[in-house]
Amino acid sequence: MQGKIIKLLDNKKIVVIDKVIFQGRQHIDWDNVELFIKQYVGMVVNIAETGDKIHIGKDFPDEYANSNYSMGLRGTVAKAKANAAQSICKMIEIASNKRYRENLKIKHIKNAEYGWYRYDTRFAMPVYDDKGKFERYNSFRAELLIRHASDCKLYLYDVVNIKKETGTPHKQLPYG
Repeated sequence: MQGKIIKLLDNKKIVVIDKVIFQGRQHIDWDNVELFIKQYVGMVVNIAETGDKIHIGKDFPDEYANSNYSMGLRGTVAKAKANAAQSICKMIEIASNKRYRENLKIKHIKNAEYGWYRYDTRFAMPVYDDKGKFERYNSFRAELLIRHASDCKLYLYDVVNIKKETGTPHKQLPYG
């Protein structure tokens, strides 16, 4: 698993992804992203803030790579979501701002019988110049979509609402 958790000057945590493994902004090979994510199936990660145990189930790789949200992504945000796959466990660990929403869709009656939770998380990715030299980091906010299943466990379902943070690019983040 890639990335490291750091605390920024504002005391917020962010996962810094070391390298870009899914290249391109125009066409992301989501099949390769899905294959990559399958390594996480069966893992359980604790959210530091709440102590919630988040399970990574068999449905997560397909949903992450093939959801309507993922298929609609283009450009920098598509590349960010693809590469965030490297640091899913660390993104879960630093999640904060837990929110609940009832399940409203019949298709999720069993797999989200007790509703949905959303948590905020953050990650940063390196940006390189035309010659492949490190230039800066772009940081992103995202929401973890967690389903509360009929077995009373919490399962990571998708990473959505990814937004590039504006402002001064991070040059101070550790780069390894």
